[in-house]
Amino acid sequence: MRLELDQTGERLDAAIARLVPELSRSQTQRLLEEGLVTFEGKPLKKNEKSRAGMILDITLPEAAETDLQAQDIPLDIRYEDSDVIVINKPKGLVVHPAPGHPDGTVVNALLHHCGDSLSGIGGEKRPGIVHRIDKDTSGLLIAAKNDFAHAHLSAQLKDHSLARTYECIVCGNLKEDSGTIDAPIGRHPTDRKKMAVTEKNSRNAVTHWEVIARYRGYTHVRCKLETGRTHQIRVHLAWRNHPIVGDTVYGHKKPELGLDTQCLHAAALDFIHPRTGQPVHVECELPEYFKKALSKLEPL
Repeated sequence: MRLELDQTGERLDAAIARLVPELSRSQTQRLLEEGLVTFEGKPLKKNEKSRAGMILDITLPEAAETDLQAQDIPLDIRYEDSDVIVINKPKGLVVHPAPGHPDGTVVNALLHHCGDSLSGIGGEKRPGIVHRIDKDTSGLLIAAKNDFAHAHLSAQLKDHSLARTYECIVCGNLKEDSGTIDAPIGRHPTDRKKMAVTEKNSRNAVTHWEVIARYRGYTHVRCKLETGRTHQIRVHLAWRNHPIVGDTVYGHKKPELGLDTQCLHAAALDFIHPRTGQPVHVECELPEYFKKALSKLEPL
């Protein structure tokens, strides 16, 4: 791959990740560390600065076979073609294998369902998960079946044209009917497992919200993400003193309405199809746990 830089003074890893949407910052750093990014035949370092007009040669490694196992786990598929698949993930299902969850994840299920049609972005043959949702968040998740689709969808995620809409129940009554929370999010200063609104080592985060219905002591809210930081909606609403019901990490420590995990559902996805260029809208109904919680509330 040949890439021409358009700015001067930017770190190379940041510049490449910005100009090549299918590569994350960490993947770009790995390519630089392995000497796979060169200028006039000379390998470059990740902390070197860019110069407008530089033409880089980038060697992308062949996708390696993953050691993850394909597992026949039922998937609630809401949209699928040869490029893209959108599933409705149930609460409690982990997206990626990780310590404590080596298998039984969405990735294992997609490996079984998609077979050889997998995205190899980043040097590993794997289902092209474009974005993540938490284990205990339910709802829509999009994955790419090939590198072409992954690159286009990743670009939409970066420029915010891939729109994600969530619904949740929060504690307390929001005074306004709608609004925007624009507050940077980074690692919590004392608890590294949590995120927090902070100016230190943070990234900008923007959440748009609107009230769907008000109840005694609670509010049913719709949120649209402009950015996609870890735990963004949960952190932002808790920062506004309206934590999500059941979120014992960022909100009240005792379960509410029969829920001990967040009442948060990814209800809709809008994106431009990577091959046809046509807009695609996918939505899914509220799950039973969410509807059961709503049924316990007293309307105002």
